[in-house]
Amino acid sequence: MPSLDLAVVLAAGEGTRMKSTTPKVLHEIAGRSILAHVLSAVQPLGAADLRVVVGSSREAVETHLAQIAPNATIVFQAQRNGTGHATQLALDGAPATGSVMILAGDTPLLRSGTLQEFIDAHHTYESAASVLTSVVPDPFGYGRIVRSDSGELVGIVEERDATEEQREIDEINTGVYIFDIAALRAAVAKLKSANAQGELYLTDVIALIKEDGKNAVAILSNDYTETLGINDRSQLAECGAIMRDRINDDFMRAGVTIIDPATTWIDATVAIENDVTIHPGTTLTGASTIARGAIIGPRTTLNNVVVAERASVLESYVSEATIGAAATVGPFSFIRPGTVLAANTKVGAYVEVKNSTVGEGSKVPHLSYVGDATIGTGSNIGAATIFVNYDGVEKHATTVGNDVRIGSDTMLVAPVSIGDGAYTAAGSVITEDVPAGSIGVARAKQRNVLGWVLRKRSGTKSAESAKKAGATDGNNQ
Repeated sequence: MPSLDLAVVLAAGEGTRMKSTTPKVLHEIAGRSILAHVLSAVQPLGAADLRVVVGSSREAVETHLAQIAPNATIVFQAQRNGTGHATQLALDGAPATGSVMILAGDTPLLRSGTLQEFIDAHHTYESAASVLTSVVPDPFGYGRIVRSDSGELVGIVEERDATEEQREIDEINTGVYIFDIAALRAAVAKLKSANAQGELYLTDVIALIKEDGKNAVAILSNDYTETLGINDRSQLAECGAIMRDRINDDFMRAGVTIIDPATTWIDATVAIENDVTIHPGTTLTGASTIARGAIIGPRTTLNNVVVAERASVLESYVSEATIGAAATVGPFSFIRPGTVLAANTKVGAYVEVKNSTVGEGSKVPHLSYVGDATIGTGSNIGAATIFVNYDGVEKHATTVGNDVRIGSDTMLVAPVSIGDGAYTAAGSVITEDVPAGSIGVARAKQRNVLGWVLRKRSGTKSAESAKKAGATDGNNQ
């Protein structure tokens, strides 16, 4: 398989049309930056040397590169004088011979397979210069591919420098090239800035190489969407939608059921096994993993969540948590970071869980808050229970043992421990440990004040109903 001696990614542009404090190449699509998508397509090609030209927002881009491509050589273009100038800088210290691929850092939809086919074609044609092209519905803004009557590549003309006739051409330059390094060195040394932008154009290299009597070819891409670049937020959204459809299609072909792909957004970093069902309105982000047989959604967001086999998450938001086998979550649950739900657990409607472990078979069915807690196996947390973990200064932990029954509307004021097999009475405020096998009761004795409504709320509908039921305004009890 033909290989590369050098790959150069041009990522120095300012991206002013994004109107953002974030560098263009660091905007995200499907869980990765635009630049990370480009590098993920380039790195499998096995280039002996990878170089990234940076310029605008240098520190932010370099910090990001240290995370996603620590082996890349960073080239700084202090003065942005065009793609030709960036190429001159990137070639400094590069191998004297061999082949080099150059591509833009704002084309996140490129696939490694397409780039490898491009490399293969370049070597098949024994070309000194090859440019990847595509035919697009709207070529506005792109450099046009100029061919002879016989179809041979003549050169590339930028939009601003094109004639009216040339602007009618719908075959465009994708910004992806392969050059013989020696031929490229000779050509970039001859570049002039006599153009509308006063810059050194890499596109002018094609004509210069042909003038030297060397072969230059234009190789047409089979899928123009792969070569779409990003200059503004509208194009960012367009590429995001294409990436969404691509990811969803790959998962469906691998055995995942996605009921409505148009409303399902899955990051490129997510892993899903076959026989998972994903319902409409679901978003899966980060390093989330979904095991076989799980059911996710509808209207569910999972961020960096591990979901075990046969678990289900319905209409809920879950972040940085683990959901065990056959566990059920939702609807309308909020599962926060640090939560671990063991197998066969249940977290039901309107429950919030934070930084807590819920043991196998335990249930928090509805309307409760569980924070900084450890719950054993087989326990049940009654409705409207609150784990009172914050004293206004520090967070404190609560421990609930195995087979515990927490009565509805209980307040567990941390730090507190409920022993194995213990109960708490409904409506209790538990401030002390409850030993194993005990029941904790912490509430005032009920007192009924007879006749209070007829005396204090006379004339109301409540008083009328009470009187019909036989109530009197007798003595208090």
